[in-house]
Amino acid sequence: MSNKTIEECVRVNLESYFRDLHGTEPAGMHEMLVKAVEKPLLDVVMQKADQNQSRAAEWLGLNRNTLRKKLLEHKLIK
Repeated sequence: MSNKTIEECVRVNLESYFRDLHGTEPAGMHEMLVKAVEKPLLDVVMQKADQNQSRAAEWLGLNRNTLRKKLLEHKLIK
C-alpha cells in the first residue's frame, strides 16, 4: 500500500491526465474531478456508516438532505 496522501494521488493523476491530452486543452475539469472524487467518497463513507445517512452526513459535514440528493445523483441509492 502506498503512503501517498490523497492530495498527492490527485496531483499525480492530474499530471498524467495532462500528459495524455498531448497538448489538447481540457474543458470542464472541475466538474469532471468533483464527480470522479465525490462518488467513491460517498460510496465508502456510506459503507463505513453502515448505510446510515444521518451518520454519513455528519461525518461529511453535509445536511442529510444534501447527502441524499448526492446519493441519488450518483445512483448510489434508489
